[in-house]
Amino acid sequence: MTAAIDARLAELGLSLPDAPAPAANYVPWVRTGSLVHVSGQISQANGSFITGKLGQDLSVEDGAAAARACALSLLAQVRAACGGDLGQLRRVVKLTGFVNSTPEFTDQPKVINGASDTLVAILGDAGRHARSAVSAASLPFGVAVEIEGIFEVE
Repeated sequence: MTAAIDARLAELGLSLPDAPAPAANYVPWVRTGSLVHVSGQISQANGSFITGKLGQDLSVEDGAAAARACALSLLAQVRAACGGDLGQLRRVVKLTGFVNSTPEFTDQPKVINGASDTLVAILGDAGRHARSAVSAASLPFGVAVEIEGIFEVE
């Protein structure tokens, strides 16, 4: 499946970043049995944080792009947890998405769709998952989105 995932990423014009290092005293992922729990991945691209507050500085489309970046970082962490072999990935089980947004902003699900849609585009049915999308008054480094995930692997 690694070759299929790589081909699908290329077809979509996407690539996985290197697995980001943790920013504090925690590990980026924990593998237990057939599950990999990935710590929250913050929105960043090309070495820079994607910052801002939805409902104030950023549009829903901007937020969805930030969530897409989080999805790619999540997959990069799963790849690391599988020793570089994404072929071990069986399915995305659950995502929890946090959106840096104003109290009036209510489109958190549309923002986190950026990650969900990306994972389904890359993985097909194996990318379909349970999900929560919630608001946060602020996020680390002022990022727009943070997403954590649970993945089933071989």
